[in-house]
Amino acid sequence: MLLSSTSTEFDSLLDYLYNLQRLGIKVGLSHTRELLGRCSNPQDHFQSIHVAGTNGKGSTCAMTASILMESGLKVGLYSSPHLIRFNERIRVNGEPITDDEIVTFVDQYKNDIDAIESTFFETTTAMAFDHFRNHRVDVAIIETGLGGRLDSTNVLKPVLTAITPISMDHRDILGDNILAIANEKAGIIKRNTPVLISNQDMDVEALLIKTAESQNAPITTVTFSDDIQYDKSGTAFDIDGEEFITPLLGQHQAVNAALAVYIAKTFNPKLFHDIIQKGLTNTEWPGRLQVMSTSPTIFYDVAHNAEGIGAVLRTVNQLFDCRPIGLFVMKGDKESNLIVSALQDQFEELILSGGTKYGLLTGKALGNILSDNGLKNFSINNSFPDTLNDLIDLSREEVRPALIFGSHYVAKEIFDKFGFLI
Repeated sequence: MLLSSTSTEFDSLLDYLYNLQRLGIKVGLSHTRELLGRCSNPQDHFQSIHVAGTNGKGSTCAMTASILMESGLKVGLYSSPHLIRFNERIRVNGEPITDDEIVTFVDQYKNDIDAIESTFFETTTAMAFDHFRNHRVDVAIIETGLGGRLDSTNVLKPVLTAITPISMDHRDILGDNILAIANEKAGIIKRNTPVLISNQDMDVEALLIKTAESQNAPITTVTFSDDIQYDKSGTAFDIDGEEFITPLLGQHQAVNAALAVYIAKTFNPKLFHDIIQKGLTNTEWPGRLQVMSTSPTIFYDVAHNAEGIGAVLRTVNQLFDCRPIGLFVMKGDKESNLIVSALQDQFEELILSGGTKYGLLTGKALGNILSDNGLKNFSINNSFPDTLNDLIDLSREEVRPALIFGSHYVAKEIFDKFGFLI
């Protein structure tokens, strides 16, 4: 079957890929290895840097890729999920994989995908690795999808691994306590391969160090000055007396940026400050405290777990010295009791919305769940487009910032509303 890249047929192809999600999440790497074998093992044809963690993986990967691109390398970036288009997940030097390239891959390997019963993420991982081989990248920055030890990306033999801050998330899959989750993330640590870790809980750090020692993997804990300054234009931080600035907002983004700097300098110790800074400056990573409007001030952030939401709210509170108006949406598989603790008493007004058309809970269903876990003082609007209009009006009337947060899945609706392209 030869697939065409016309709009209708490409949409049909994406439906085919998304439908692979019905196969769920498989434990183990055997299916990924088998599919990659049928693709002639593209992962063996480029250098890779493998990044795991709970929050900040995507931002760290994006900044690392931008720095290494600025140094003159051809850099692949594999991240998930996407905001608007599937193609965003797989990039070379910032350029997403084309529709035609996706069509070519699926056409060539569809019989293998079906025979193996590869899942969506297994298939997209193989597609990314094939793309990076075809484009002969110098290095690919690879973000884990979920966990680490059994994540499809963990077939790699990276030159370097890194682990961003680990916190509670996906307890139903990764484990019901922080050390169980950390053990899964630590699964990306490879024998004799340097590993960088950043801003970890003390017990988590001890576990990561022990794992690294068992693999004879040199481990470095990222350190930088705690004098972090940020305003509405960016975040400044200091490493060994050198100041760096990232356009991403908040103390948590300084943590991510510092890790990105360490990764880049470990990969290429000859990098100069100016190259690193230009790479940070040129990083484009939408949906992370992104300013959607300045009059009134409205932000959008994809934060969806307690730690991520808390970091975003601390940043907004610091910038404006007041409680924002919030619009929160959520999938049904999140840690509701932990999220309530992050939301409680943090907003002047909090509106819950969503809808099954976005793959999210409805506002009513979300309200019931959060209320059962103790959340108070919120309103519900089941129409997300109407809620956006309400949020804009409220922010303007009350002259205070607003925050839309909780999911990637509403990005298109938000970007369309505010006239943003991606």
